[in-house]
Amino acid sequence: MEKLKVGIVGATGMVGQRFVTLMDGHPWFDLKVVAASGRSSGKTYREAVEARWAMSVPIPACAENLMVKNAVEDAERIAEEVDFIFSAVDMKKEEIRALEERYAKLECPVVSNNSAHRFTPDVPMVIPEINPEHLDVIGALRKRLGVKRGLIAVKSNCSLQSYVPAIHPLRAFSPEKLLVCTYQAISGAGKTFATWPEMVDNVIPYIGGEEEKSEREPMKIWGTVKDGVIVPAASPAITAQCLRVAASDGHMAACFATFAKKPPIDEILSVWKEFKGRPQELSLPTAPKQFIHYFEEESRPQTRLDRDLEKGMAISVGRLRPDTQYDIKFVSLSHNTLRGAAGGAVLLAELLCAEGYIARR
Repeated sequence: MEKLKVGIVGATGMVGQRFVTLMDGHPWFDLKVVAASGRSSGKTYREAVEARWAMSVPIPACAENLMVKNAVEDAERIAEEVDFIFSAVDMKKEEIRALEERYAKLECPVVSNNSAHRFTPDVPMVIPEINPEHLDVIGALRKRLGVKRGLIAVKSNCSLQSYVPAIHPLRAFSPEKLLVCTYQAISGAGKTFATWPEMVDNVIPYIGGEEEKSEREPMKIWGTVKDGVIVPAASPAITAQCLRVAASDGHMAACFATFAKKPPIDEILSVWKEFKGRPQELSLPTAPKQFIHYFEEESRPQTRLDRDLEKGMAISVGRLRPDTQYDIKFVSLSHNTLRGAAGGAVLLAELLCAEGYIARR
């Protein structure tokens, strides 16, 4: 297939940098535009990010000589030059909502890593293996915006990606209550140990806004499309506590769950092993062949070993066992800037292309 022309809006930040690395050699997407704030516009991408490049690989050749555009002032020109954009801008939420709708109204599809539109009722918030049917709401979104090919689709909070995928295949057993404690790496805050040295040998027991996201966002993900909007699910009841820990990448969750239909441990393991979603059915380029990997060892999963499963796009689960107060408890882990952030958005873009929502101009 002829590659689609892609722009990254917010290309100089941590997630934007990850988007740039994922475009390097992508079989479907060709990076044509990088955009950021006025501080970076007019520079080459290398000039704009070299002093704060946070990735473990060099700045890709596909991006280093691109001139950085102004994400706001150059929106019309950017929309004309690409088939769709990834959005990872660092702005106030109301400004992000306005900017993403502006691009969509310019007939430029937006695949967003931002939280600003996650609770807009006609904007799908999609984990591709879990709720691809929510893309059906795009027709109503386009009608509201008055567009033919413009759209906004968002990915969920990165910490959800560690435990929601493990619970989702078990919904046949009717989960009733979830207690989740997340242990989130510093890259989730856009930091490295070089830029945040006080996090070395440290734990922060509170991350602003994360607990609310962890409790609310799964309900939209598990909701249903009705009359052009997404109606959140009524259950399970979720309570969350979110901690920042001294790890470079990888969000871990300790999850406790009760079910109306008590699932045997061996059946849970079988369901996890056999689960496949729409990306696996379509063999999308960045989709992991096996979405959920279970490890028997008592010490697993752990970030050094398991966060990079299938190029960081799979979920690692371990320590599944019965609990005295809940039915089961387990530990799960995902790579937060890959599966949780940029990689999850790239997989969402691939799904949008495969299902016909994004195409060449």
